[in-house]
Amino acid sequence: MYKIMALDIGTKRIGIAISDYLLMLANGHSYISRIPEDKAIDTIYKIAKENNVKKIVIGVPLNMDGTKGAQAQDCIDFAKRLTQYEILFEDERLTSETAEENLRNKKINFKKDKGLVDIESACIILEQYLSRK
Repeated sequence: MYKIMALDIGTKRIGIAISDYLLMLANGHSYISRIPEDKAIDTIYKIAKENNVKKIVIGVPLNMDGTKGAQAQDCIDFAKRLTQYEILFEDERLTSETAEENLRNKKINFKKDKGLVDIESACIILEQYLSRK
């Protein structure tokens, strides 16, 4: 049995969510600084190993017309560095807006800690992936 990790890769932070062993639920884990990238990669590997992760879902922010822009390509390039895991890509258009709405509905103030939005976005990315499995 294994778990699946999802990453919401931003320019400053990376939100992390991890599934349960039944691959049904997405749980927010943490967020990490993206810079320096080598340290971010090491931290992702450490978290993945501690949680028995076998696959990583990367959120890719496609343009509204479905094409890849600069940010989408940046996420794909970052994912290429995660060579020890099976990498899957998930369209993450509008997840930040949905994440902010979810946090507002839960009465969680994210204005002072934007990392909470990144974690929630990673949960949404993972939920989208798991719901299709």
